[in-house]
Amino acid sequence: MNYTQLTDAICDYTQNFETDFIANIPVFVKQAEQRIYNTVQFPSIRKNVTGSVTSANKYLSCPTDFLSVYSMAVIDASGNYEYLLNKDVNFIRQSYPNPTTDTGIPKYYALFGPTVSGAVISDELSFLLGPTPDAAYSVELHYYYYPQSISVAASGQTWLGDNFDTVLLYGSLVEAYTFMKGEQDMMALYEGKYKEALSLAARLGDGLERSDAYRSGQFRLAPLPQNNGVR
Repeated sequence: MNYTQLTDAICDYTQNFETDFIANIPVFVKQAEQRIYNTVQFPSIRKNVTGSVTSANKYLSCPTDFLSVYSMAVIDASGNYEYLLNKDVNFIRQSYPNPTTDTGIPKYYALFGPTVSGAVISDELSFLLGPTPDAAYSVELHYYYYPQSISVAASGQTWLGDNFDTVLLYGSLVEAYTFMKGEQDMMALYEGKYKEALSLAARLGDGLERSDAYRSGQFRLAPLPQNNGVR
């Protein structure tokens, strides 16, 4: 389902073709996408980037679209990966109380807070590393982010719209009917259909995409009990 088809479906389902309603459809869609992405961890909402840390600098800036960490690794000069453990800032401060002398290849990271440049406080977060890097290292970061909304995608298509349009449609209808202050029975209907679609999406994103037949065995239903002719 592309964005034009989604827009048409929202209008047809709600029987609402008013100008103000149509103008707010991108808002409905983005709100639905955020609800979905914060409920189901699809691989499509993960991104991989490579950056670097410099010697004697214990901070690392987060990407501008960063939401949360999936994994972080430091790569040494030999190309070996050292995956860092997530800790609190106070753990790193206590373990390495002197950032100037407590140096080495980083082993831990913590979300430190917004970056500050002079009197300007950025909206973006940064990482605190421990110990302080003793040399320049490459860093590979896997992280969660919000993919581009189908409402602004140049092609009018996204992974969610192509592969699980049901949950996107009913999620958008819930937001649209909330805007309309619609009848409670219809709201309950759309919410129920959304939750049903969401459970199927979770089976894919949190289940099938995290397993295979070799590791987990083939999926199978338990056989029905036999009564052996006893009524």
